[in-house]
Amino acid sequence: MIITDDKRAKRNVAVLVLAQAILGAQLPMIFVVGGLVGGQLASNPCLATLPISFIVFGSMTTAPWISPLMQRNGRRFGFFLGAFAGAVGAAVSAYGLYTGSFFILLAGSYLTGIYMSAQGFYRFAATDTASEAFRPKAISYVMAGGLLSAVIGPQLNKLVQDAYVVPFLGTYMAIIVLNLVGMLLFLWLDLPKGTKREPQAATVAGRTRLELLRDPRVLVAIICAMVSYSLMNLVMTSTPLAVVGCGFTTANANDIVSAHVLAMFAPSFFTGHLIARFGVERIVSLGLIILAFAGVVALSGVELTNFYIALILLGLGWNFGFIGATTMLAGAHRPEERGAVQGMNDMIVFGMVTVASLASGGLMNCSGGTAVEGWNAVNLAMVPFLVLAGGSLIWLVRQPRMAV
Repeated sequence: MIITDDKRAKRNVAVLVLAQAILGAQLPMIFVVGGLVGGQLASNPCLATLPISFIVFGSMTTAPWISPLMQRNGRRFGFFLGAFAGAVGAAVSAYGLYTGSFFILLAGSYLTGIYMSAQGFYRFAATDTASEAFRPKAISYVMAGGLLSAVIGPQLNKLVQDAYVVPFLGTYMAIIVLNLVGMLLFLWLDLPKGTKREPQAATVAGRTRLELLRDPRVLVAIICAMVSYSLMNLVMTSTPLAVVGCGFTTANANDIVSAHVLAMFAPSFFTGHLIARFGVERIVSLGLIILAFAGVVALSGVELTNFYIALILLGLGWNFGFIGATTMLAGAHRPEERGAVQGMNDMIVFGMVTVASLASGGLMNCSGGTAVEGWNAVNLAMVPFLVLAGGSLIWLVRQPRMAV
């Protein structure tokens, strides 16, 4: 019997959990204020969520180059770069908000997307030194670091968003500090240094991107990750606009987003165990079902209770769907294919998330005469994508399982 020591992997997981908590706090802060700031500066209300779309677009366009960069130079280098970009992006956004320039705000949002892309690789870094048995748990624990970010981000935002005469300027100033402090954590990571120091691994040829997409497990993992993340983003992006539009306060919006992010990450303490026990396909299926129930609750009314329950279910569904899809992908490729498949995955996932966040503002503000009509349109838009992901899972389980 071979006993695998995961001491190194557990140390890295601990560092990544803290990074997820501290650096990750900036994303719920931005997602709360992004649409509201966009509504203030954009000439067309349909473009209110464009700052959030630019963050996701920045993440999408960063993934194809930052993943190979990490494979060559190591994860730590990429994570430092991401945190630095997050600080610069917040500073540029703050300047755009201060001067009333929507264009400069969008430029800062794009730079923030570089941070978002780097953060997306925390979950993959957790598997780099982990044994096969510890791998799903490592992913889950890192994602669980988002629990602290769910508390730190929205609650910090309530303290700082009105700290200056210009509304929400304090949010971006606080995010600069979070990035500068959080990047110091990466000094304690003990990860592979990259293929520059591993010449043998660099000579092994992997499958091309087209060949990878022909692998049923790779394809379905990408589809399910794309749908889970896109639908979460579609609904969550519109939530602050819907909450305020239905007569509630920005403090209510912060608390609802906080509950949502808690629900996104709280199950991560046991999601890995559930995957190991019941199989990744069942957990992804459960995630998609919960996402559907979130839409049903949102469509049933616009009281605060409906917003809370719908957003909590949205977070739970994202957790099972996205972590499950990530685990499926991590087991569907060889080590030498890591950079190509992970970069391709995040490019496709965040490409669709970009479309979802942009569509969110259009559906919310321009598909009906009232906030209620817009909110209903956002939630009805979930249906075809849930059908796509569910159908792909059914197709997968009918395929013969092949070795990677």
